[in-house]
Parts: sequence; C-alpha cells; structure tokens
Amino acid sequence: MTDLSSLDLNLLRVFDAVARERHVTRAAQRLNLSQPAVSNALGRLRAALGDELFLRRPGGVEPTELALSLATPIAEMLDRLRETLAAQAPWVPAQAERTFTLGLSEYAEAVLAPPLVQHVVRAAPGVLLALRHADRTNWEALLSSGEAQLAVGMLPEPPALYTRLRLLPEAFCTLMRPGHPLAEGELTPERFIGGLHILHSPNGSRSGAMDVALAEQGLSRRLGVVVAHLSAVPAILAGTDMIITLSARLAHQLATAHGLVVRCPPVPVRHTRLSLVFHRRFEADAGHAWLRQLFLALARQVPAAVPG
Repeated sequence: MTDLSSLDLNLLRVFDAVARERHVTRAAQRLNLSQPAVSNALGRLRAALGDELFLRRPGGVEPTELALSLATPIAEMLDRLRETLAAQAPWVPAQAERTFTLGLSEYAEAVLAPPLVQHVVRAAPGVLLALRHADRTNWEALLSSGEAQLAVGMLPEPPALYTRLRLLPEAFCTLMRPGHPLAEGELTPERFIGGLHILHSPNGSRSGAMDVALAEQGLSRRLGVVVAHLSAVPAILAGTDMIITLSARLAHQLATAHGLVVRCPPVPVRHTRLSLVFHRRFEADAGHAWLRQLFLALARQVPAAVPG
C-alpha cells in the first residue's frame, strides 16, 4: 500500500496536468515547467505507486487503469484546495481568479443572472460563474456537498448551519396570447378557473402558489400541462388557449419578449420572496461576501413588475 507521506503536492499537480492534457509536453507548458522536470516527476510517481500510470502512444500518452481511477479524485482535491486558498487571499475583484458555482431556480436565473453576469464580466473578469438548477428539493444537498456555494430561489427556512438573506418581494401575473378570450373584460374568478392552465414546476409538483390561493377561496383550477422549463411556455401560449400565472417580473419579461398579454389574477396570491441561502462556513470568505453583496445590490435594482 502506498504511503501518502511519500507523495508531495507538486507530484499530484503534475499527475493532474498530464491526465488532463494526455501529453507530457503540453502538461509541462500548462505547469510552466520543463519537459524533463515533468518526466522526472512522473518517474517518482511511478516508483511511489508501483504503476506505469501513463503509457506512450502516438501523439501523447494513455492513462493506465490506476491513473484513470485516480484522475477524478486528484482533480477534485486540487480544485477544492485552490478554492480554499483563494478564499483566504485578499479579495480584489479585478485581480481574482476563482470559480463560483451557484444554485439558482429558473426564475432567479432569468431575473438575476443577466445583470449579475454583466457586472462580474466588468468588475472581475477572472471570475467564472457556473450556474446549476436549484429548488426546494435539492438546494440543501447542493450546499452541504459543496457542489454549490450558494442557492437562490423560493426556498424554505434553512437549518441552523445555513444563513438566509431575503431578496426580492414578488407579486404574480397571468399570461396569455393576444386575442385570448380572457384578454378582455373583467377577469372574474369563475372565468379564470374555467380556463386551462399551465403550471411551471421544475420538480414535477402539480400544485403551485396559485393553487394554494385558490384553495383558500374554495376554488380549484384545471391543469392542461405541467412544464419543467419556461422555454416551452411562450410557444404553448401562442398556440393554445392556455394561460399561466407566474412571478410578476418574469411574466413581464416573457410578455415583452414574446408579445403576450399580462393580466392581474382575480384571486390574491400571497407574495413570496426570493431567498439567498449559503452555508455558514462561507461567512468569513471575502470573495463569497463580495458575491453575496452583489446579489443584494442587484436585487434592489431589479425593477418591480406591477401586475397589469
């Protein structure tokens, strides 16, 4: 069994570079080392692990089974170490080189991601934002595993290990195609529930905020389709008499982009508030704090969409 004390970090960096490049010379260039230095490091690794690791072939090298099994854990370990060291360094956005993985609901991504990306490109060009889908079913798993550094969405109150910041208060609007029977005249509760409704539910639920509001009034609606992604909604609305009730900012965004009609739903829907949740281990992380403050500032700047 290999004694881990015989391996130093530089050898693992060489292994990672060769595993990624599948070429010793390119790995040397990636590491700003000479080709003999990389070959020497590989020799030390082979002796320590008792395996060839990389076999020569035309145009580069091919990893052995052991090298293949080591490649992912070594890459993940080095990436986590780089992130940890970056978190401790003084945070100067213009000079920072770091990746933030963010778990965003589809609504948060549509409303907040565009201004966030625009600001980061200008203020911190070395920062990469990797966006993942998050909702109330998976946000905690993403944060606890470290797969995301923060989550933004309509999220429940988190356990004590997490901090929650409230962002956007939100109303709701109903969308439909131009010329829809419900686009004109008083939109009564009876007319509203008589229509065929679309529910946007990334996690497959068949009940949303509108259903809760209707139930409080002793009413229910009929669903025509449940969609996981909003990209399908404009075309469905344009080709049918279905309607959809969404967060107001997003509804107005879709209406402007696709020429849809916006109406105020006849049943009051309890306003919800977008939340930003993160693990408390990031409290003192200067780069993370910068990103959190950026979210808060941008959320204040996003114009409120008043139901029409």
